[in-house]
Amino acid sequence: MNYSAAADRYQQLEYRRTGRSGLMLPPLSLGLWHNFGDERSIDSQRAILRRAYDRGITHFDLANNYGPPPGSAETNFGRIFSEDFTAHRDDLVISTKAGYSMQEGPYGDWGSRKYLLNSLDASLKRMGLDYVDIFYHHRPDPNTPIAETASALETAVTSGRALYVGISNYSPEQTTAMAKELSSRGIHLLIHQPRYSMFDRHIEEGLFPVLEEQGIGSIVFSPLAQGMLTDRYLGGDIPSDSRAATSVFLSEDRIDETYLARARGLNAIAQDRGQTLAQLALAWVLRQPQVTSALIGASSTQQLDQNLGALDAAPLTDDELAAIDEFAVHGTGLR
Repeated sequence: MNYSAAADRYQQLEYRRTGRSGLMLPPLSLGLWHNFGDERSIDSQRAILRRAYDRGITHFDLANNYGPPPGSAETNFGRIFSEDFTAHRDDLVISTKAGYSMQEGPYGDWGSRKYLLNSLDASLKRMGLDYVDIFYHHRPDPNTPIAETASALETAVTSGRALYVGISNYSPEQTTAMAKELSSRGIHLLIHQPRYSMFDRHIEEGLFPVLEEQGIGSIVFSPLAQGMLTDRYLGGDIPSDSRAATSVFLSEDRIDETYLARARGLNAIAQDRGQTLAQLALAWVLRQPQVTSALIGASSTQQLDQNLGALDAAPLTDDELAAIDEFAVHGTGLR
């Protein structure tokens, strides 16, 4: 069935400026980390992407190793893009990354110029694109000079393979160093993609001031703490199809009594606001002025719509934020 995008898609969300740049992003962006590999049906993936765009989500975030298997999310996205979204290319922000292990051998990991540019070329081929809007270095490389990694990001832009560049998982000090190195080459570091949630607050300790100083936006991943900030585990059991039961990224032993007490406390605050726990968690990360957007995953259109419901509630009050702080304890469930 031919896809016709919703005519009112741009009236549904209030777009946010990315740092000191001209690029606007939706407050929630769709991440293709878990639900777009070969284990999921192409019809399900297509439905989620269509629904996201119809609801005003213009930003789709990928990486070279997303799947499983690695590369399959980009391949599947490329197929759907060619069939449904080519007419909308100018209205989409598509990002990908390189920096984690993608292939065996010395040229498929970390931050060398060879790996990053080879990976970008392979990503473009898998997705059937001439360029991506944002190309990220996925994690800092302790053994490659930052000038070399920056040179690869510079080439990604000057060669026309990317419009902007970003970084992910960098410390405040590493972020400052990369921003300065890129600036010396005439390239603005557009965006940082850090992990951030009520249970993982490490970026509050130094990254936010750096982003403000350098004019860098941020798009936070895992705002729901791998599902720990949803109602999946509030009863104390581990559903057989849940991430804690099936994923290497969340182990069952993290669903302990300390976690349950804090999650239930947050859930009570959410209910008082007429929200789900997940909606409260998303509203909480978006309260930060340095957060341009939050990445959400979705295994269904229903889950996508529920997450978008986070944008319908009134802003968090000072009293609500104080109540949340009692339960939003950094390190909860982290290993």
